[in-house]
Amino acid sequence: RGGGISLHRTIPSVRAMRRALEPSLSVGFVPTMGALHEGHLSLIREARRSNDVVIASIFVNPTQFGAGEDLDKYPRQLEQDKELLTDLEVDHLFAPDCDSMYGPNHVTYVEPEGFDDIAEGVSRPGHFKGVATVVTKLFNIVKPTNAYFGQKDAAQCCLIRRIVHDLDMDVNVVIMDTVREPDGLAMSSRNAYLTEAERKVAPIVYQSLCTARDLYHGNGGRPIAAQHLQEVVESVLRSEPLVTQVQYVSVDCRETMRPLQTVGKEGAIISLACKIGSVRLIDNMVLKRI
Repeated sequence: RGGGISLHRTIPSVRAMRRALEPSLSVGFVPTMGALHEGHLSLIREARRSNDVVIASIFVNPTQFGAGEDLDKYPRQLEQDKELLTDLEVDHLFAPDCDSMYGPNHVTYVEPEGFDDIAEGVSRPGHFKGVATVVTKLFNIVKPTNAYFGQKDAAQCCLIRRIVHDLDMDVNVVIMDTVREPDGLAMSSRNAYLTEAERKVAPIVYQSLCTARDLYHGNGGRPIAAQHLQEVVESVLRSEPLVTQVQYVSVDCRETMRPLQTVGKEGAIISLACKIGSVRLIDNMVLKRI
């Protein structure tokens, strides 16, 4: 290493690079949509620590955005992102355009059954089909040994593990803890949309999850109604006037993201989506086994 980062704008360019690598080398891959923050960078650092070669991708994937979502205003800052990746000694950056990834006659999608029925899927119909398709394509192009994702997108992590298992992909999926600002707000490219006043109250999202976690742990492993945990989270969120909408609070099985009625010793994942002003924020917390 030391030659700086190589930028690849086309699939043939990545394929040629990948073919030239010694088969014995491990390849760490961090797929992103750019607008990189410390959450992404923690994934990059782990990839760099654990692999011979590190490849990052930046692609704002249109098929995972629904009608009326923020595809057009999603932050794009390739040069800035490239500098950050260079500083962290990433070897290759794959930054394709839309036409490279989805040709004019593209008709093939990966449809993960049931994911439109989980809380985040109901909130964003078709989103997971878009994610499943682009991740499958990126894995086919890059052929990584290890791929790194952040726990903040809980349902996405569950989905990617599922795809890799169901479609027999030879990729080790590594899920890293959510990286937070000092006040608890989960790092997200969308935080940039928050006004100063909204940013000030945004930690309420994390605080609501902490309240549920404390309630769960304070119960000593005795079964607790999922609805009770949901209500606690919602009441904390609704106590803040700048929270304009609570889209969902969901208490689910950590492996399947299917809703639970009660949470006992085995734990759960509690996830939410809400709007502060007009900005949609998601967060989650794993209620660990007691």
